[in-house]
Amino acid sequence: MTDTTGAGPGFPADAVPGGAPPSQPAPPHTVLKSLLGAWALAACSAEETAAVESHLTDCASCADEALRLRDAVGLLHPADSLDLDPLLRSRVLEGCLGRRPPRIPVPEWATPYDAETAKLDALLHDMGEAEWRAPVRLRWFESERPVERATTVAGVIGHLLTVDGLVATSLGLPDPLGDRAPQGAPGPTTRTEAYWRMAGEEPGRLATHGPWREQSYALIRTVSFAGGGVGELAVPYGRLQLPMCDALLDRAFGCWVHAGDIADAVDYPYEPPAAGHVHQLIDLATRLLPTALAHRRRAGLAAQPQKLVEAGAPGRTLHLEVEGSGGGHWYIPLDSPAALGAKELTVAHIALDSAEFCQLAAGHVSPEEAAAGQDGEREAIRDVLFATASLSRL
Repeated sequence: MTDTTGAGPGFPADAVPGGAPPSQPAPPHTVLKSLLGAWALAACSAEETAAVESHLTDCASCADEALRLRDAVGLLHPADSLDLDPLLRSRVLEGCLGRRPPRIPVPEWATPYDAETAKLDALLHDMGEAEWRAPVRLRWFESERPVERATTVAGVIGHLLTVDGLVATSLGLPDPLGDRAPQGAPGPTTRTEAYWRMAGEEPGRLATHGPWREQSYALIRTVSFAGGGVGELAVPYGRLQLPMCDALLDRAFGCWVHAGDIADAVDYPYEPPAAGHVHQLIDLATRLLPTALAHRRRAGLAAQPQKLVEAGAPGRTLHLEVEGSGGGHWYIPLDSPAALGAKELTVAHIALDSAEFCQLAAGHVSPEEAAAGQDGEREAIRDVLFATASLSRL
């Protein structure tokens, strides 16, 4: 709560940065904190607004309080929709940080996770207790077929809490499973099943929303303060490991996909990530495709790579063209990277929309129905589409 004891709501104009002599200090923290309510209501003078917004770039506690107050203001206008604007947080921060760069910036690879958790948080804040028990079907692709799992909105948030916990423990933060965490190197599915068993009946809002949001805040704070090297820290996903920079992109993708599952369950409109963030998520998926292809080959589900008859022969690639928001062009190696020569030979081309590619990678669209345009080696096209679907999981 904001403490205004002994602090008046205003201060002289000549105490505002820009209107004061160079030697005069900025208003004290207590004065600026007392102005947050008026600032959220747009009731400050221009000088007061400038001072408050400058202060928000330096004071994390006041920045959090300002965001909460702006959210609350959105509920004070009954003539407008009561739905919270999921982009409100981004706009407030953009306005503040546009005046002065942050002293501790969020790494670029962590910004999609920061944005997607904020959007989902806004959706959850607007839900009634009954909606937390709404049925949700989680969908993914396993081997050669689609798989479904029934749960509730609360169960989905518990799943996000538990899988995000893999990143948290890698950073030295508490495991949300506590001493009930499975031993060894459990993957996301094993941890989620353990959480659901531990919870018994699907947990309610107080058991999942608060811990999930606090953990997401802690993840962003920790990677922001840890410095550049933290991006290469290994995060175990069972038998797979990802560097921290890719793990948080993976968690941003999972948050977006499951927020969409929740929004569908409660009949709520939900927007995709910003174009730049979509591009980062697609790029991660394309970088994981060679490994996914290798796993499928070992399981006998994909064609073996071409045997090159001479050193330096060109390795085959597939041209993946993703159109629309966040799209681009990627070339997926079809042969062993060690076998690639100085040149590469593109033997196939797939073109599809960015939303469709992401739905395919989430296991929500079957490989047979995904590509809008295909040309070239049919076997290579099939292998890449199925490998993309195999990136999905519970």
